[in-house]
Amino acid sequence: MQTVDVLVLGAGAAGLMCAIEAGKRGRSVLVIDHAKRPAEKIRISGGGRCNFTNLHASPANYLSQNTRFSVSALKRYTQRDFIGLVDKYRIGWHEKTLGQLFCDDSAQQVIDMLLDLCDQHGVQVQLETSITALSKPDDRFTVGTSNETVRAQSLVVACGGPSIPKMGATGFGYEIATRFDLPVIEPRAALVPFVFDDVMRERSKHLAGVSVDAVVSYGKTKFREGLLFTHRGLSGPSILQISSYWEEGKDLRVNLLPDTDAFEALKAAKQAQPKQELKTALSNLLPKKLALHIAETNKFQGRLADTSDKVLRKAAQAINEWTVKPVGTEGYRTAEVALGGVSTKALSSKTMEANTVPGLYFIGEVVDVTGHLGGFNFQWAWSSGFAAGQFV
Repeated sequence: MQTVDVLVLGAGAAGLMCAIEAGKRGRSVLVIDHAKRPAEKIRISGGGRCNFTNLHASPANYLSQNTRFSVSALKRYTQRDFIGLVDKYRIGWHEKTLGQLFCDDSAQQVIDMLLDLCDQHGVQVQLETSITALSKPDDRFTVGTSNETVRAQSLVVACGGPSIPKMGATGFGYEIATRFDLPVIEPRAALVPFVFDDVMRERSKHLAGVSVDAVVSYGKTKFREGLLFTHRGLSGPSILQISSYWEEGKDLRVNLLPDTDAFEALKAAKQAQPKQELKTALSNLLPKKLALHIAETNKFQGRLADTSDKVLRKAAQAINEWTVKPVGTEGYRTAEVALGGVSTKALSSKTMEANTVPGLYFIGEVVDVTGHLGGFNFQWAWSSGFAAGQFV
């Protein structure tokens, strides 16, 4: 049997951050994970370059049933703090669009930095270790693993959610919460592509690979970023963003040409080139495949000179106000995160400790705090891990 001050379940971003902070305080810390390698989500993120934070991270970038819960942690450990750590390790980085920060070279640099900090502060990291039993018979937790039994004063649940199961992701963190009678907000896939029904998929499969800058709206929420047609439906940053808000069975509104009033553009084309075909005019506004698809689907035919303003308005509406109803999402298989998780009502926003179970902490994705696309979820991992690390 091994006895430690802090046992962290999950060697991902949040878990390693918490372990490092606890180690700095002189706590004995053991991190266990069932994976062969630590921090797999860091390794694959950002196309292998890790979108490690966002310059604009603030509570407004997070979804939760309690939108104020993230304020404390994000204020105490900011994106600037993590950038400072990256700079200290001389990891080159650059900003892409909308404040997204990426490593110049490899996500492995961030993983190596975290593991080096673990070594510096005496943190043990044990991989390929599964949990066989978990209880709190007294003032300490008793955790049975595939290697040994561990007794710990503090237990930190940092094992994420069920997104990307091929990496070994599960909902085990929710099971632990339920075991200790903590409420869990029903999780679902978020930051995930949409799929069409069979008819629409067959009709639009030739558009796979076509991308446009678009504004995608659901209710009062809208995002302007890239939209990508796929063999299954729709993807791209704007789609992933809105997926966290979308409710099944509901319509999305898409403006495929956000900087242009398509009706005015078509009217101008009609005046300048009345002999031009309507489908050709559409091709001057949108990628040709998409323009022809809109023309064929709506039976837009003939020359502009012979096209009424009513038809031009209908064509413009198909561009500026496309209404689409996905049949669903691709699910956890391709979701970047899970929306929902351990209810923030059950946790302290200052310490991340369960209100009714002393010594039990939940951090990172397992908590009902989900960031927008673009480095926000990693910042929540750093911030929530740091917050818990000061108290475990």
